[in-house]
Amino acid sequence: MNFQRFKAIVKKEIIQLKRDKASFGIAIMMPIIMTFLFGYAVNTQLEDISMTVLDQSNSIESRELVQSFQNTGYFKVVSHDKSMEEVRKKMDKGTVHAAILIPPDFSNKLQDKEDINVELLVDGSDPTTARTAFSSGVISGQQYGVKKLQELGAKTNLKVQSNKVNVNTKVLYNPNLRNQNFTIPGLIGLIMQNITILLTAFALVRERERGTIEQLTVSPLKAGEIILGKLVPYIFIGYLDFLFSLVLGIKWFNVPINGSIPLLLILGFAFVICALAIGILISTISKTQLQAMQLTILVLLPSILLSGFVFPREAMPKVIQIIGSVLPLTYFLNILRGIITKGVGAYYLVGDIFAMCLLAVILLTLSIVRFWAKPYNS
Repeated sequence: MNFQRFKAIVKKEIIQLKRDKASFGIAIMMPIIMTFLFGYAVNTQLEDISMTVLDQSNSIESRELVQSFQNTGYFKVVSHDKSMEEVRKKMDKGTVHAAILIPPDFSNKLQDKEDINVELLVDGSDPTTARTAFSSGVISGQQYGVKKLQELGAKTNLKVQSNKVNVNTKVLYNPNLRNQNFTIPGLIGLIMQNITILLTAFALVRERERGTIEQLTVSPLKAGEIILGKLVPYIFIGYLDFLFSLVLGIKWFNVPINGSIPLLLILGFAFVICALAIGILISTISKTQLQAMQLTILVLLPSILLSGFVFPREAMPKVIQIIGSVLPLTYFLNILRGIITKGVGAYYLVGDIFAMCLLAVILLTLSIVRFWAKPYNS
């Protein structure tokens, strides 16, 4: 091997790398961004499970019981309800993941040293959250019962014989805590997003590298017509992939659809457009297919963690939750699990539907504006 020729090749590659500042910047920033995002997002210890309280006793003892749940660090009381209907609505919407129901005679039975039954409702659509709430809720009730018995015994100077506070748990939506009922709907959304983004991320970049983008930019076609025209074929491909993944996931893994299938199909079509809009925006930003691939990875990898596909978003810091809220997959996962696992209707998903559709409009608008303001032949 000739050292001078080898040195010349190395020098040539360094010069090319300096000229391709975008790829160089992505290569430097990507590990830094990923390390920070994944370092905070990957958290298997779930805390602050949102909980609502239906306190029919409204006594000092019942408030102490609620406080004992919060003291564990696993529960965070976000609301107090007056009826079971209000509790169920919040559970259906997903604004709370647990609910404690305290009977009217709680205080009297505690003073009379009788058996006490408290009901804990748990959202089983997320088995990780459900198992944590299940175990910590039972322990909290037991510890509170032991504490109150000790206090009563100290007042009477007698050993009090009584059963402890029984926390009867009831798992909603997924009583068997079957993991497939949680992972399969999320997997459908994740696969669908990855395929659709990859389909369109190279659409305009490929035109530029082939030298055919100039023909489009000098033609009477408007930027919006070019962008939307490019999307149409991929919309059909992406939607067929969605249907295939849905049928395969539901039939093969025996995950029942508890909600409206037509609603699921309509919202699936909307998400296909939203995901394709991400890909087309990447395509307008990138100058080469290498840059397009790097930006695609930069979007897809955080989506796996920040959207709540693997880890509950409640366990993430607020800053990470905010970053995850700009990902369309975050809302589509709520929609999929809401319809498939919970069986809820559009009324309970209106917030997620609005956010997903709004992101689709914003992404498409940004793509059209960027393509119009900075055409590829410039």
